[in-house]
Amino acid sequence: MGDLIRIHRVRAGLTQKDASEKLLVSESLLGAYERAERIPALEFLRDADKVFDAGGALRACAELVDGEKYPPKFLDWAKLERTARVISGYETMLIPGLLQTEEYAYALHRARVPAYSEAEIIRHVEARLERQAVLGRTSPPRVGYVIEESVLDRTLGGPEVLKEQLRHVLDCIERYNHLTVQVMPSAQHTHAGLNGPMQLMSTAEGRNVLFAEGQGGGRFIPKPEHVSDLFDLFGILRAQALNPWKSAEIIETKVRKL
Repeated sequence: MGDLIRIHRVRAGLTQKDASEKLLVSESLLGAYERAERIPALEFLRDADKVFDAGGALRACAELVDGEKYPPKFLDWAKLERTARVISGYETMLIPGLLQTEEYAYALHRARVPAYSEAEIIRHVEARLERQAVLGRTSPPRVGYVIEESVLDRTLGGPEVLKEQLRHVLDCIERYNHLTVQVMPSAQHTHAGLNGPMQLMSTAEGRNVLFAEGQGGGRFIPKPEHVSDLFDLFGILRAQALNPWKSAEIIETKVRKL
């Protein structure tokens, strides 16, 4: 991949400095892409294909890039997510990936056991942040999350990292009117989600799919007969959680206390 980027840049008659200015990336980052030290973002490949007049050769590498960025079990989900109509999730341990700040994501991946190498951490964080572009799509999906209150108290990365993370969630709620965040209060002694977290999606074609997370990795589940009951369950969860306005108040209160 790195050699291909370099070849098309050179064919276009551009130095790394010239190319980096046209592509709005740093020269050091472009160099890292060409040396295959970093995996290029999909947006970079699309832009580079135009700037280098590569005739689609760089855009066509998107499939290869996805294979490098995401675990095999998550790859199908990541691809469908880009064009999804509805994205929903119930989180028991962490802020949802589409709402994570860079610092929070780094803290999460540095806490992994067994540990990632620094290169693996960078790769996973960049892939996670790249996925967040779905929130700003021209025709964005409807996104709804139910988050356990205890997640808002877990100082992953330290109090300042959590404080900025919670502020970011509030900013996202205000910025995106297609995003709903609800808090499941710890005082709710029982509810429909006690069997664990889940991610739900309605694809562009109208299929309902599920990604179930757990120790040892997650499972992508596309079979309708396994998914339909969990969509119903998520509806019950939303009814049992605090409404979006009360949830935002809870998050604001926790920000002030940090």
